[in-house]
Amino acid sequence: MPGLPPALADLARAHHLTPSGALHLASGEVPGHQSLVLLSPAEPGFWPHFTATPEYRDGARDPMNRWSTRVITAMAAALGARPVFPFSGPPWQPFTDWARRSARAWPSPVGLLVHDEAGLMISYRGALAFPDRFALPLPGPRPCDSCTDQPCRSACPVDALIPEAYNVPACKADLDRPGNDCRARGCAVRRACPLSQSYGRRQEQSAFHMGYFG
Repeated sequence: MPGLPPALADLARAHHLTPSGALHLASGEVPGHQSLVLLSPAEPGFWPHFTATPEYRDGARDPMNRWSTRVITAMAAALGARPVFPFSGPPWQPFTDWARRSARAWPSPVGLLVHDEAGLMISYRGALAFPDRFALPLPGPRPCDSCTDQPCRSACPVDALIPEAYNVPACKADLDRPGNDCRARGCAVRRACPLSQSYGRRQEQSAFHMGYFG
């Protein structure tokens, strides 16, 4: 069984993306395709790269989604794959399920997905579905198993994030509290994760995403 296409990592790197997980697809899940590779921002350096693109600079809506569509569609054409996106729907593609099945992302103690390299800062810009069944890389260890302090559990001042539920109204209300810096720096829970802190994501990028949330 062949491994992932050697050109994949190089094509992704040219756009400050990285393969962040791979899995075998169930029959009919993406019709005619057997393997799927998830793509995430490669840090450090993704934000300076993205803010220099035409999509960011033209002032139109949804610049990152438009950039992701252009770049990942071109990668798919070069590799004989099908591009798949988390923001094109309905129907929405099951990116959270795919991430868990890739054996590189797991539910964290606060319910958010935690990735073996990006921590709680993991995000997926898209994926490539391939008609061939590839041999998959070996999975990494679940980082929470060796995180003794688990600071994510106590980082939210309103306990909006628990495994059983996500209290969205409480989270949004707290964004306007004096002293709350989540809007400017990103979610305090995500920032508390030791892996998140070593990932290299810029605060400006987190603020960009929080602008859509808050």
